[in-house]
Amino acid sequence: MAKKKDFESSLKRLEEISNQMEKNETTLEKSLNLYKEGVEEAMFCASFLKDMEQEVSILQKDANGIFKTNPFYDMEGY
Repeated sequence: MAKKKDFESSLKRLEEISNQMEKNETTLEKSLNLYKEGVEEAMFCASFLKDMEQEVSILQKDANGIFKTNPFYDMEGY
């Protein structure tokens, strides 16, 4: 059974890959494989953060005093 990937372990692996590549003590082939793995981990982390961002919302009162949820922030505003 495959272990479910989580953000923290993926980020930790990405840091390990970065450290290994910075040391420059690997073969070209190993560096390429580390790079590919790092891209996959980075894409997973970015996707995870995007999903979490969509779940974050702020509860606000409208003019009638009714609470409703709004996006945490508008991506187009940045």
